[in-house]
Amino acid sequence: MNLTALSNLALTPVEAMTMTEEIEVTDASHAIAPSWLDTQITAACDRIAPVWPLDRFVAVNPFHGLRQAPFQEAAAIMRRAAGARLYMPRAYYREQIEAGRITPDDLRQAAALCGSQLEPDDIARATASEAHPAGGVPLLTAVLDEMDADRWSSFVVDRISHHCAAYFDMGQATWKQPWQGMSLYASWRRFAALDFSTTMMGQGGMRARVKALPENPRDCIRSALTRLGIPNAAVLDYLHAALMDVGGWAAWTRLLRWQAELVGESDATIEELLAIRLAWDLLVYEHKARPELTRRWRAVCAGLAQAPVVPEPAGQADAGPSTDQGIDHLLLTAQELAYQRRLIGQLTAARGDDQESPVRPVMQAAFCIDVRSEVMRRSLETACPQAQTLGFAGFFGAPIEVVPLGAAQAKPHAPVLLSPGYRVCSEIQGADGARSDRALNTQRRRMGISKSWKAFKMGASSCFSFVEAAGIWLYAPKLIGDSLGWSRPVPAPNDLRLDAEAASRVAPSLDVPAHDHCCAAPETTLGIPEEDRLSLAEGILRGMSLTEGFARLVLLVGHGSTSVNNPYAAGLDCGACGGQTGEASARVVAALLNEPRVREGLAERGIAIPADTWFLPGLHDTTTDDVRLFDTAILPSDYAEELAEIRSWLKEAGALTRMQRATFLRLDGLSGRGLETRIRRRSRDWSQIRPEWGLAGNAAFIAAPRARTQGIDLGGRSFLHDYDWQTDADFKTLELIMTAPLVVATWINLQYYGSMVDNRRFGSGNKVLHNVVGGAIGVLEGNAGDLRVGLPLQSLHDGQRWMHEPLRLSAFLQAPEAAIEDIIARHELIRQLLDNGWLHLFRLGESGAEIERRLPGQGWISVLPEGL
Repeated sequence: MNLTALSNLALTPVEAMTMTEEIEVTDASHAIAPSWLDTQITAACDRIAPVWPLDRFVAVNPFHGLRQAPFQEAAAIMRRAAGARLYMPRAYYREQIEAGRITPDDLRQAAALCGSQLEPDDIARATASEAHPAGGVPLLTAVLDEMDADRWSSFVVDRISHHCAAYFDMGQATWKQPWQGMSLYASWRRFAALDFSTTMMGQGGMRARVKALPENPRDCIRSALTRLGIPNAAVLDYLHAALMDVGGWAAWTRLLRWQAELVGESDATIEELLAIRLAWDLLVYEHKARPELTRRWRAVCAGLAQAPVVPEPAGQADAGPSTDQGIDHLLLTAQELAYQRRLIGQLTAARGDDQESPVRPVMQAAFCIDVRSEVMRRSLETACPQAQTLGFAGFFGAPIEVVPLGAAQAKPHAPVLLSPGYRVCSEIQGADGARSDRALNTQRRRMGISKSWKAFKMGASSCFSFVEAAGIWLYAPKLIGDSLGWSRPVPAPNDLRLDAEAASRVAPSLDVPAHDHCCAAPETTLGIPEEDRLSLAEGILRGMSLTEGFARLVLLVGHGSTSVNNPYAAGLDCGACGGQTGEASARVVAALLNEPRVREGLAERGIAIPADTWFLPGLHDTTTDDVRLFDTAILPSDYAEELAEIRSWLKEAGALTRMQRATFLRLDGLSGRGLETRIRRRSRDWSQIRPEWGLAGNAAFIAAPRARTQGIDLGGRSFLHDYDWQTDADFKTLELIMTAPLVVATWINLQYYGSMVDNRRFGSGNKVLHNVVGGAIGVLEGNAGDLRVGLPLQSLHDGQRWMHEPLRLSAFLQAPEAAIEDIIARHELIRQLLDNGWLHLFRLGESGAEIERRLPGQGWISVLPEGL
């Protein structure tokens, strides 16, 4: 809602007569029932999407909390409550129309889908003017900002962020906050009562008033709403706006609730954060109370009491903000139709024969469904036409968490939608207990020395002398090397400085470790028990649609990324592995499928793996496009010649992939060795703010036999999951695909979408200005402000043009209609995403010309090759 419009509302004579300077007048304006308010608090907190820490940063749908609302209605909610955008500026769509990427036919079909009577020319003319600027529910501090020179909104956010950074610190701070054992709200009351920063704002008396705030967070929320006079009709939006004002920390505390809910528990930290934000509004109001502020605030509350505007269908109104959103939604739909038209043209032109070749492939390689793997798969099939590639989620179906050798903490290697069921620990394969103990002790000593050295560097009494006396001499060579790109690749976490032979044998083990450094959490099992291995292996192979026709060597290729000085490095690793690389998952599953007992059991269940088939793990570096193979030392010697051939094919595929990415990286003039050298140097360049554009451009998800997409240049924009419904008797694999990989792909897609359409609220701004907070919690843009979420602008823009196209994901499934609809009916999350327009769904028939689109409420509509 527009603040200026609210503040200009005329007061009635009765309001003017009853208004006084006393806060108590507002106090008695209305009563809020506790049970009703509890519902509103829960609803406001549920609107917030979680954000994961930097060391396991994963793509998150920033609109996850609004998935139960239609896309257009969610856009209205975000616009009304937080002034946020869910659509690109009109100028962007005008450029697409003028460039011919959106055609008049696309506009005409978009109008038909959106129920609009507008003609293409009318829609195109609408792009000449921008939509009315978004307003947002004005918080008390925002109203005061318009009246005073002091920036209270920024001050409040800074103070909350300062406290949260100290409270949630994950190891960065040398001096710990003294109230760690308390709840967030209780610790803030202690902190704020001693904080003299309000004195510098001319309000020294606030510190004493903090002590009088209710001890219970919900009581504080109720007191603030009552004393501020927020009308009941606006309570939910006001609470939502308050959380969005500290949206980064709200997302962090929402993660704590998310993680608790995964194990059947609850967490109220986000409610405590909400109480803190509202307490600040109340404190500021009471200490800045004067007639003009009271009058202005009453006018705002009168405007908030009006019923929220419900968005109208596109093109059916003549004026007003709902028409703005209708036009914007129509333009978004037209751009999506333009992409879908091109992709459908490729799919219908491709051969639809999905029958397996009777000839045994010379090799098989299962890659992650990641869009970057699509390019590598195509390159490998070019380098070796007799090879078969497959697409499967990068955790390869193993819900594990991994404790690296020498570490104390486990990290999940599974989609964040799942709770890991097994904890596996890394060990030196074949090493005796004494050698392993020496490695562990070495690591612990190194960690202790590192901790002491950090304390010395960061200590209040030693940091300045360290910089002046030793800093330049110790760090000058590294700074020069980093600046010139001479640095070596970043060592892996928990690197034990082992010799090369021993380091090559460090791998996660299926068995329970012999060392006490690796303990299972209550909700996980240590190691993978033998009684679980057969069923787990069967599920993995059926999920990959790989139950026959095995090659002698089957590669399981996870993926990761190489970059330095990059807080968002984990965001370029595998989203299916919880923001980790896919190395551990690939090695665990390969070991599982190579076990003789597991194979015997699989044969009894109808999956006969030839005795000469060997599963080999690998890792695709999506920055350099190298593929590294692991555990080759235990490969039988008679595979040596084939292994050498495979290495040469992978090397050739990497070169082809780098050539395809050269244009994207603006390295068009380079090729061969020069291109490879330049890309490797970029991956080690500490000043490189765009090490790779990762998943920029992602737009489609395809689950079908590889034959359906083989030979098509999908431009690195499609998540590719191999799936053959004819081998999926009970459609359990289809159900798994739709409820896990498809949802993860949707989250990735919407994170890129949100970060682009409104980077201020759903992105993280300028990467150059980022400072890491709390060790790995997240980043600030600069040295103050809210915790940032989403992607930096450099992940979306190359300085001259957008590298991403903000489209909702288009999913294509080759499966029977009845099976798809049955799964949708049984899974609320999938139903919400589809019926509310967060995701487009198409069904591929058995022949190339059969493609249908699912329209909510209308069923499946045939899509012709020449248009939609």
